[in-house]
Amino acid sequence: MGVTHVDGEKKAEVMLYALSTCGWCRKTKRLLNSMGIEYDFIDVDLLKGREQDRVMKDVEKCNPKASFPTVVVNRKCIVGFDEAKIKKAVGA
Repeated sequence: MGVTHVDGEKKAEVMLYALSTCGWCRKTKRLLNSMGIEYDFIDVDLLKGREQDRVMKDVEKCNPKASFPTVVVNRKCIVGFDEAKIKKAVGA
């Protein structure tokens, strides 16, 4: 899978499903980076074939509309860029 890991000072179980062309996805990455949160992300649009299909099924488990960004923090799903919810979920 095309998972990219971003190191951070603050450890949290964060997975960001994003699109490489999405402004809100870039804003979410900037927010996590600015808070020093360690996280993983996948730019789903850069995946191909079955790999992309598998990741989309993972996204749809917590976000049936499969919109982006989809942030999963400690198994809790946050759909879209919602700064307050993301900060609360990561304990910032």
